[in-house]
Amino acid sequence: MIRKIKIKGYRIHRDLVIEPNSKFNLIVGANESGKSTLMEAVAIALTGRINGRSVSEELNPHWFNTSVVNEFIKNRSAGIAVSFPEILIELSFEDLPELQELCGAINSHVPTTACPGVSMQISPNPDYANELEEWAKCPTALLPVEFYRCNWRTFAAAELTMRPKILATALINSHTVRTYAGVDYHLRQILNDQLAPQERAQISLEYRRVKASMSDTALSDVNTRMSAVHATLHNRPIALAMDQTSRTSWDGVVAPHIDNVPFSMAGQGQQSAIKISLAMSRHAGRAKFVMVEEPENHLSHTSLTTLLSRIETLAGDPQQLFITTHSSFVLNRLGLNALLLMGTNATTRLSELTPETVDYFKKLPGYDTLRIVLAKKIVLVEGPSDELIFERVFYDLYRKRPMEIGIDVLSMRGLSLARGLELCKALNKPITALRDNDGVDPAELRTSLDEWLKKGERELFIGEVAHGATLEPQLIHHNGETALREMLDIAPHADLLKWMTREKTEAALRISTTEKEVIPPAYMLEAAKFVHDCP
Repeated sequence: MIRKIKIKGYRIHRDLVIEPNSKFNLIVGANESGKSTLMEAVAIALTGRINGRSVSEELNPHWFNTSVVNEFIKNRSAGIAVSFPEILIELSFEDLPELQELCGAINSHVPTTACPGVSMQISPNPDYANELEEWAKCPTALLPVEFYRCNWRTFAAAELTMRPKILATALINSHTVRTYAGVDYHLRQILNDQLAPQERAQISLEYRRVKASMSDTALSDVNTRMSAVHATLHNRPIALAMDQTSRTSWDGVVAPHIDNVPFSMAGQGQQSAIKISLAMSRHAGRAKFVMVEEPENHLSHTSLTTLLSRIETLAGDPQQLFITTHSSFVLNRLGLNALLLMGTNATTRLSELTPETVDYFKKLPGYDTLRIVLAKKIVLVEGPSDELIFERVFYDLYRKRPMEIGIDVLSMRGLSLARGLELCKALNKPITALRDNDGVDPAELRTSLDEWLKKGERELFIGEVAHGATLEPQLIHHNGETALREMLDIAPHADLLKWMTREKTEAALRISTTEKEVIPPAYMLEAAKFVHDCP
């Protein structure tokens, strides 16, 4: 399995180092954080290919990190002789017996360590040193990659020209279906892995026999007629025969079918699910590394549930999975302990979560955990009514909704507060939590949560017991019955507290939209100021 991933100078990743989990890796990050680029880089180092072609064929200037290129141009323009930009993608593996042919100390480890690994280095070709220096006299943002070379090798310095069998890889992109002769290129690779060499040879021989037989059947009359026409320079007859070259090999024309429908015409969700299942098959030739981009795409909730269950069932110890996702359902179901949170040139790995918390979120696959993971700042409240009132309090203070300045207010909807705080601690994320006192001294309520709290970063705000046990009596205490009756527009004879308790969300909605002044509960006011001012 891959122990360490190092990416330098490749697209968005200037200098990224990741130590992935040995089995599941759920990669989550904001847009443009480099999730797909990470998957692409790993696939390049494992296979030496991208988009079905060799790296050297696909190489283009836009692969190089723009900030590195800009610094190079700035320095060269100032007369400073700095080295040309390079790309390095390096994968270090576990020290296993079957990987010893990849073992060596030709790597960038500090201090130098011998272990199995592969690297892809894209650097200036010394044979074109003069041409590169001539270009550098008047450089542009587009590097002259024609003068670069791609060096794919093992840590033992052995040059690689094709993927070692031990590094069998499957890359499934559910966004699009790239077709090659009507069949997805990656599916063709996976299907080929299911066939033994003898089976492939037998199919190939039979296919050639069938093509050759057409000369004696469908083409026979045509060739007889054409032989009578002397149209060639040397008076030799022309005949038609089926092409027997490698361009027309059997695997270029055989297409999988699903219920008698060509695979390429099936729904994209079904295509993605089938490719994932084939790649993870427990039978012959399964991939050691499986990379899936957003499996939730094109799938209904039921189909996604089935697919995730299949992934969990098929995943074995000798297989490492990398899955990017924007789905909280996927994140919760496969486990927060597998999370790799992507940031700019950095990742966070959740290794501090207790098994109980991981299991808790797995039992709540519908909970929007991803909002907690991706938010810059998060406010956890107990329910929709607390969320509405808090947003009104925040707007009255700063004339902006929390989301407008990157603050996400999330209703826990029965979620244990401790679970949310534990997750935020593992993510080292600022969090503001609010809860009712339920008639219990706030100091006593904080005691059980002390290990997750940190002054100035993760704080809990609770209303005073004297002001009411829940949000509704707190609002009555601070605003008074007369003002609240006007805001809520309820009958004079109605019991205010009973009505607000029974109609919690409706009451909160009316208060949040009233044009009258709302005096916030003291703990909510403190929480709003805290989340606004904390880093």
